[in-house]
Amino acid sequence: MHNTPKHSDIRRGGRDTGFVAERVEAAWFFDWLHGAPEPAKSVLGTSVTRLSGGGIATSMVNDPVAYWSKALGFERRVSRTTLQEIIGFYRLNGTPTATIQIAPTLLPSDWSTICDDFGLIEGSTWIKLSGSTQIPVAATAGLRAAPVDTADIDEWAETVFRGFGMPIEHLPSLAAESARRGAVRPFGVWDGSRMIAGASLAVIDGVGTLLGAATLEGHRGRGAQTALIAIRAEHARRSGVARLVAETGRPGTVGANPSLNNLLGAGFVPAYERVNWEWTNPDL
Repeated sequence: MHNTPKHSDIRRGGRDTGFVAERVEAAWFFDWLHGAPEPAKSVLGTSVTRLSGGGIATSMVNDPVAYWSKALGFERRVSRTTLQEIIGFYRLNGTPTATIQIAPTLLPSDWSTICDDFGLIEGSTWIKLSGSTQIPVAATAGLRAAPVDTADIDEWAETVFRGFGMPIEHLPSLAAESARRGAVRPFGVWDGSRMIAGASLAVIDGVGTLLGAATLEGHRGRGAQTALIAIRAEHARRSGVARLVAETGRPGTVGANPSLNNLLGAGFVPAYERVNWEWTNPDL
């Protein structure tokens, strides 16, 4: 059983921030893969499409971490036709696996039957959260948080991917290229002259989303993530943004998710939970 979204908790100016959160996430995800530079684009095998029923689908045929092929960004109820278009895109591209992300209120009544018909399996669950940009600047002893200069964008991208434990060949160039275009705004945390953590901010329709915060192993537990939340909130507020959204994994029955704890500590509130529906290509 999954929690029902409480969109009334995150309404702003008569608009549903929950659906804006889906749109913002899809926008940056689309940008990263659509704008992938060479040789990453060819080596990784990236392609994107906008779906006729709303939302987008991205494909990375040679994805080393099985993360970058996704269908997301839906703002109205999906249908069997939507799934046919999504699966057709992935089969055409020879995508090995993909994740389909749909806000729970947009799932059709026959979703379980659709899952059976298309071979979708329920995977992990992520929590969407909403918060204010009125977050106190974090005081972190010995660390400095700041926007990343153009000259440091490559180091920032590599730091983020290292922090996530992802390969640093080709993948970081997607983030770096997006930051250079201004689609996302990069931020870092330094210990002396060494960058030890990074994250980014994207703003669409007056709503900011906190993206991809990661800290290098050996430097965790020192407050870098708290500092990154605070400085991105401050930057968004100075840009006229009042509302932030974020997402992170739902903890299992054992253990905890430090990212969730950091967001909750910064005043973010859960808006809804969204399942990652996993698809495996039967043609491969």
